[in-house]
Amino acid sequence: MLQFVTRRLLLLLPVFIGILLVTFVIVRLIPGDPCSVMLGERATPEKCEAFKERFGLNDNIVVQIVRYMVNIAQGDFGTSLRFGRPVVDVIAERLPMTFELTIGAMIFSTTFGILLGLVSALKRNTVIDVTTMIGANIGISMPVFWLGLMLAYVFALVFKDTFLYIPPSGRLTSGISLPSLATLWGLSDLQGLPKFLLGLVSNSTILNSLLTANFLMLRDALWHLILPSLAVGTIPLAVIARMTRSSLLDILGQDYIRTARAKGLIERLVIARHAMRNAWIPIVTIIGLETGQLLAGAVLTETVFALPGVGTALKDAILARDYPVVQGLTVVIAITFVVANLLVDISYAYLDPRIRLE
Repeated sequence: MLQFVTRRLLLLLPVFIGILLVTFVIVRLIPGDPCSVMLGERATPEKCEAFKERFGLNDNIVVQIVRYMVNIAQGDFGTSLRFGRPVVDVIAERLPMTFELTIGAMIFSTTFGILLGLVSALKRNTVIDVTTMIGANIGISMPVFWLGLMLAYVFALVFKDTFLYIPPSGRLTSGISLPSLATLWGLSDLQGLPKFLLGLVSNSTILNSLLTANFLMLRDALWHLILPSLAVGTIPLAVIARMTRSSLLDILGQDYIRTARAKGLIERLVIARHAMRNAWIPIVTIIGLETGQLLAGAVLTETVFALPGVGTALKDAILARDYPVVQGLTVVIAITFVVANLLVDISYAYLDPRIRLE
């Protein structure tokens, strides 16, 4: 197991370098330049030349790549062209929101997806099965932005002034703000990675509220997270439900399942101990893939619900030609995606002892 994990982590290095190179080149192939986008009508040739000189954009692209690689090796993702702030600070502000949205969406989609797939497989070719699969197909087909708007309309307008009201947008209710853990704990002078990790925790409404014992803010954060999680989790739910049904139906037709039933085991034990244990691998695989995709940032969902996540930050950075932010966010997204798939691969050995990762 240790050899497998070490080998996968070492293979992450060339992937990391490849992503850096491809992203570095692609963002510079986008028509337009940062100076023209940011300065607009004030972008005179003299000002643009000074702008490029300041940020090193007039150097040869090979020189820029080497300089960027050296900075990355030192833990420096550069400075945002748009905000004039370190990119790691931008990442630390936006990544927690995407993590919270991903976790909320995957809890919703995994729980109900597995449950619906299980029921559908056990009630094969019945009204329940047909209804469930039709619902799954509809769930996959619905545009996320449309579903988000419909959820906001129903729960924020139709159910306004009722106990079913759910906030339609934002991260917290107006008037509630996140306290700075760095200030509370006297850690504001930390530099580098500890400061970055502290920023991640400080900007996570859920972790922040738990660490500061602010349960009013925790309740408000979870309340605002309901509709975005439902919207972005609907498609993964439908995919997981279909995969669970397909995998379980394949297992239920095996000889050892018939043997277990012939031995007199009750149906609940046959499903739990024999069928589901062998059906987990494809289900976990699809859960890992969907988690990685959500971590890439749900741009439409974050836009509809006005959430400051990675998706909207990446979209704004691309439109503003903010090269360092685009590169930094892309690298973080790629790393989280690879780590999510690594955890899925490791889980195979525990789900099925016949698998030897070594």
